Amino acid sequence: MKIKTGDKVKALAGKDRGKTGKVLQVFEKENRVAVEDLNLLIKHQKPRKQGEAGQRIQFSAPMSVDNVALVCPKCNKTTRVGYKITRAKSKDKENNTIKQLKNRVCRKCKELI
Repeated sequence: MKIKTGDKVKALAGKDRGKTGKVLQVFEKENRVAVEDLNLLIKHQKPRKQGEAGQRIQFSAPMSVDNVALVCPKCNKTTRVGYKITRAKSKDKENNTIKQLKNRVCRKCKELI
């Protein structure tokens, strides 16, 4: 999945179309993300003990990953995500191995995300 926890995303569809928020949780198997202050639902909770009042709990429900677009932190535009493979040497002087790292890249400004 190209969107990760902590990313800033913009809603493309649904009742909150056009709003932006931070990704709180990623559900990879269901292909969904929970975004802060987007797709808010209210859950009514019964009182547990006698004399206690019931509550209305508001929470961000997961929405499909297809309905959000990543906002690039550098250029502040919605963008698709590309990948760039970079090479990095390990810091061990004994083992001079070269690791390949897969980094996410903004398709518009070509900067690392």
